[in-house]
Amino acid sequence: MSKRIVVALGGNAILSDDPTAAAQMEALRYTSDKLVKLIKQDYELVISHGNGPQVGNLFLQQVAGESEANPILPFDALVAMTQGSIGYWLQNVLKEALMKEGIDKQVASLVTQVVVDENDPAFENLTKPIGPFLTEEEADKASEETGDTYVEDAGRGYRRVVASPMPETIVEFPTIKSLIDNDVVTISAGGGGIPVVETEHGYKGVEAVVDKDFASAKLAEQVEADYLLILTGVDNVYINYNEPNQEKLEEVTVSQLKTWIDEEQFAPGSMLPKIEAAISFVESHPGAKTVITSLENVNNFFEGGSATVVVGD
Repeated sequence: MSKRIVVALGGNAILSDDPTAAAQMEALRYTSDKLVKLIKQDYELVISHGNGPQVGNLFLQQVAGESEANPILPFDALVAMTQGSIGYWLQNVLKEALMKEGIDKQVASLVTQVVVDENDPAFENLTKPIGPFLTEEEADKASEETGDTYVEDAGRGYRRVVASPMPETIVEFPTIKSLIDNDVVTISAGGGGIPVVETEHGYKGVEAVVDKDFASAKLAEQVEADYLLILTGVDNVYINYNEPNQEKLEEVTVSQLKTWIDEEQFAPGSMLPKIEAAISFVESHPGAKTVITSLENVNNFFEGGSATVVVGD
């Protein structure tokens, strides 16, 4: 029986120094050539992806072109737009890779909504920076005009911040699961999904960004995946990173990771969310595993090599 893998691609793996569509498609082509080897081994793939750089660039275009006749779109719409563009590029280059290998499979990308709780504390504690860097004077003026919140970001200027609430459920997960069950390689939950809240009339978009790895963990839970594969820039996670006693993590348990979290071994905004997402999935789905590694190391791991593998206690 085939094993089901949710693969979480980072937005920075799609966009390098060249922001053109052609360059992003080329990066995705490289990614697809790696992932198609898993399909050849009879794994069922569900692919999610980040969109941080892309949605940031789109927001810059919105700001530059803003006028009374052409107002800035809300952030949920920008997430939907980048879901569409990245999904379009990825499904086409992945289809190319499948055809080169003589594999007859359909690939589909799905605009995906993620339900969040409108009472999530994240809406009172805005932490996710988006958009261009402004001077303090520009930020004060923008805040006065729009009511948005701006904070200083790493000494480079002031940026708008929005909420980053936790995902509660994937609206389209029954459709995603149906596609997987019918042997369709499925791209979904792009950019963490479009954040929505439930209302008596349906769903309503909110100004927020859902963390891509947490959304991928929720997706993996709901489609009953065997693996959540979180791709990052390193082959393994480390504790005591860059210290003389640095230690590479291979198979680790949830309880071990929780101890290291308490010791602040993992950087907030970098490795920590990946570790927390890994724990979330493994705890929700007994017997499942989360693998954290690089794209370059994926096939090596699934052929018996090393990576960081999170398992239940």
